[in-house]
Amino acid sequence: MTLWRSIAAQVSGLRVRLLLAFALLGVTTTAVVASGSYFQARTVILQQAQDAAVMSLTDQLTKVYPIAQLPPSQNELDLLAQRLSDREGSAVVIYRDMRSQGSLSPDPLTPELRQEVADGQIAWQRVSLDGQPALLIGTQLTLDRPDGTSRPSGLEVYSVRSLVPEQQSVDRLATLAWLTGGLSLILAVLLALLAARGVLRPVRDLGRAARRLGEGDLSTRLTVRGVDELADVARTFNDTAGTLERQVGELRRMESDARRFVADVSHELRTPLAAMTAVTDVLDEEADHLPGDAGRAARLVSQETQNLTQLVNDLIEISRFDSGTARLALDDVDVAAAVTATLRIRGWADRVRTDLPPAVVARLDPRRLDVIVANLVGNAFRHGAEPVSVRLSADPDWITIEVADQGPGLDPEVLPHVFDRFYKADTARTRSEGSGLGLAISWENARLHRHGERRGALVAGNGPGGGAVFTLRLPRDTTDAGGAR
Repeated sequence: MTLWRSIAAQVSGLRVRLLLAFALLGVTTTAVVASGSYFQARTVILQQAQDAAVMSLTDQLTKVYPIAQLPPSQNELDLLAQRLSDREGSAVVIYRDMRSQGSLSPDPLTPELRQEVADGQIAWQRVSLDGQPALLIGTQLTLDRPDGTSRPSGLEVYSVRSLVPEQQSVDRLATLAWLTGGLSLILAVLLALLAARGVLRPVRDLGRAARRLGEGDLSTRLTVRGVDELADVARTFNDTAGTLERQVGELRRMESDARRFVADVSHELRTPLAAMTAVTDVLDEEADHLPGDAGRAARLVSQETQNLTQLVNDLIEISRFDSGTARLALDDVDVAAAVTATLRIRGWADRVRTDLPPAVVARLDPRRLDVIVANLVGNAFRHGAEPVSVRLSADPDWITIEVADQGPGLDPEVLPHVFDRFYKADTARTRSEGSGLGLAISWENARLHRHGERRGALVAGNGPGGGAVFTLRLPRDTTDAGGAR
């Protein structure tokens, strides 16, 4: 498919279209001009030959006047035909049913031509004799009366003139027209190549610059040549790239400041939170002995302190992902045992249905696998419905862990945002349990695992029977990419 797309792009490219346009224009112009010149020259050549033949026949006829007597004898017909014939053509003389000797074979005289001659006209017709072009001219001699008038004599004279020289001239014109057309086509192609080079070079430069800009090289600029429209496009591109570079630089600076602020605040909060956690441990021990409102307040403070501690820890983890400093602590892990340990530590072993084939070993970060599975199973308990199931499968290159529940599933509008930070499907519950960072952290942890071009992935969807399904895929032989994003 890619090969055909590349071939189609080359065939329909601007260079090919320019070549075709110039070639078509050159051929069309040459064809029109050459054809017009050819037909005009052909008509002039044949007309001149025809006029010359008529004048020659007329001159010869004036030399044989007057006719001695009618009807003529056969000898007189033959003598008249002989006198009217020369090296440029032969003549045929006809009087009623008599015809001079040496008549042409086959007979080129058509009834239409003879009728025009019988009507007293000088008629001509182009014919082919033995495969050669010829001009047949016919006229009728007249007799002078004593009163000065003339009458038709019934004596018809037909002269045959060869048009071979004229045909050769016409053929030379046709050859010249074809040669001119070929040279014009070559010239048109050369002009098209020059035009394509002049037009396509800045267009190709613009395409390469746009690709580099799209790949993130915001320092890309074009060299402006000339003062034409393409130069205006290059200047506009440079101005746009400069503006984009400044705006992106400012956005990056602001994003970096925001990340640094979040990281700094999170780290600064860890010390007071540690002290508060120690206090809440004491409150937890005494909460059951405190009267009514005091006991509830102590338990509330303890719970909110735990939530705040989890939020700070999540923010610190997110800051590591953003800064590219997150690292993997790889080890050969029995995946089934690691998942079972995650469920047992959190007290979920009896509540989760598992399908965990033994002896599935993968090289990965066990702590991050624990975080992913815990987040997915905990999310299924909070937002789905039991029973919750965890299923493990593997092939030579990948391990796959599916976490499913029997709840209402994920709304189609929610699916594209499931792994967004701080995203909560129920916007009305702004104070719901959790910070909205668990799935985002799980997604980042999955992507940290990679082997070559293969990268881990976490995908959300709905099962065929209802309920949400989260699918985790990790390469079995992960190599630490050093936090590369």
